[in-house]
This record gives sequence, C-alpha cells and structure tokens, in this order.
Amino acid sequence: MLVIGVAGTELTVQERDWLQHDGCAGVILFTRNFASRAQVGELAQAIREAAPRPQLVCVDQEGGRVQRFREGYTALPPLEDFGRQFAADREGALKLAQEHAWLMASEIKASGVDLSFAPVVDLGRGNRAIGNRAFSDDPAVVAEFTRAYVRGMQSAGMAATLKHFPGHGSVLEDTHFDDAVDPRPLEEIRTLDMVPFVAGIEAGADAVMMAHVVYPEVAPEPAGYSRRWIDDILRKEMGFRGVVFSDDIGMAAAFSAGGIKQRVDLHLDAGCDVVLVCHPELVDESLKAVEGRSLNTMALTGLIGRGARGWEGLIAEQRYGDSRGRLEGLA
Repeated sequence: MLVIGVAGTELTVQERDWLQHDGCAGVILFTRNFASRAQVGELAQAIREAAPRPQLVCVDQEGGRVQRFREGYTALPPLEDFGRQFAADREGALKLAQEHAWLMASEIKASGVDLSFAPVVDLGRGNRAIGNRAFSDDPAVVAEFTRAYVRGMQSAGMAATLKHFPGHGSVLEDTHFDDAVDPRPLEEIRTLDMVPFVAGIEAGADAVMMAHVVYPEVAPEPAGYSRRWIDDILRKEMGFRGVVFSDDIGMAAAFSAGGIKQRVDLHLDAGCDVVLVCHPELVDESLKAVEGRSLNTMALTGLIGRGARGWEGLIAEQRYGDSRGRLEGLA
C-alpha cells in the first residue's frame, strides 16, 4: 500500500482519482499543504470523503525544524533540548518530553490528522539529516526518552512511530541527497543504535519507519528494502508486530533500487506494509506499480481515527494551556 503526497492546500481532480485507487492507503501532509488550522482540517476531511475506504492522514510534526504546521500550533522545541536537560534533571527532562509528545499529538489529532511520524529515536551523532532532532548521543538516555515519548503520544490517543530503523544517527550523510553506508558489524549496531528501538517496542509503539541506509556487514541493500532487517531482525528477533513504513522513495538514497516500480516492489517484497511516496509527480507511476499485487488492507486499521475531539475540546482543557506555556518557553 502507498501513502502519497498531494500538491497543495486543496485536492485536485487528479488527486481525488488517486484516492479511489485500491493501492492508496493515505496521504502525508507537508508545509505546502498547510495554510491554517481550519484549512488543514478541511483538507483531512476532503481526503476521507474522496476515498472509498478509510485513509491514514499523517504528517511529520516533530518540533524544532521539522514542524509542518506552525501558525496556530505550539512552537515545539527540538528533542535535543530535553537531552541537554537530562544530566541536570533526569525526571524533569523525561516528564517534559512526555508532555511534548502529548501536546504535539493532541494538536495534530484536533486537526483531524491521525498520525505524526514521531519520535525520532536515532542517536545524535552528527548526521546531517538528524541533527537536533535526536534526544542524545547516549543509547541508554535515548531509550529512556523513547519510553516517555511513546507514553505521551499514547495518552493523547496517537500511535507512535519509531524512526529510522535500525538507526540513522551514526552516519554523516543525509539520505535525502546522498547514499549512506554504515560499515559497522551487527553486534555494534545492536548495542548502540538499536537500543532505543528495543525500548520503544517494549513500550508498545505501533509503527516503525525504516532507514534508507546500507549496513553492508548485515545486508547488501538499504534497510528499507532488506528482508534481513525487516523480516529476520525486526519481526522475528525483536518481535515487532506493528506497521512497517518505508521512508520516502523519492529520496536520493532510494534510487539504488532502480525506477519507481522497482522501488515500490522491493520495499513491499522485503516486508514493508506501507511505502511513502511523498512527491506528487511520482504517485501515478507508483499506483500503477501496485496494480495486481495482494495488498494488506488491514495493516493501517489500528492507526486511523483514534478518537479525535477537535480544537474546542482541546483548548478548553486546562492541561493544554499549561503545557503550551511550559514548552513554548523552551522553543
């Protein structure tokens, strides 16, 4: 199944046709799709009305520099800020990170959007794409924050998505623009980068997003279309039973798979439940690529529509105002 990107703040005729396709499972929203709180709610509703089956509406609303919806939403600090606080005030930092998760998820759900792809549980070790999106460079510290963040999202009624498995933080390259190769052996990755993923799965995270990174000591292909990583390690060894998302197949590091059809096929064949096609110009060809495939139409059921209550109910809650005051002062 595919989660696709659309071009603007309203659906076009062509995009409505895409949503009718059996292979379309949902839409991921970006800054280009946002004008206001009211508009994004109307867009989410239009997506659902245009499709014959439930659609997952999702976004990346991490805080810091990766926050697609801004005006009318809390200016959320980056996760690195909590990691800095941890050494001086462990309990306070974890509590604030959990509150960050609740607040972020509550605002997104009030907008009629099902899911924010969070938290980033990569290690903060200088990767150009991750940067201050990571809590810390210490696996044990990131694991503690991961548990807290998953709890916070769940308390707001949102599924948590751990990204980017098995860890994107220990390579320099940004996979949006370059191939990335991590030459370390599996045991080193297990004892460092994978520690927060183990913690998040134990905490009940419902989804994992794969990394477009090659770990040649483990498998010859990027993790996102590696059956070794997805089926053998994530599913069988780690016992993960939730939804596996690819990262965006329009990123440069996905080009190694070949053309659009090859990228879609390889990710699905390796065990991804959902392939992200974030660039609208790639959607037509991607939908054609899944025609005739047997698709897991139940994979996303548990992530969709977990009891959103709208903005009025959220704003009326005292916790909301208190949380905004505490967190906006950090941003």
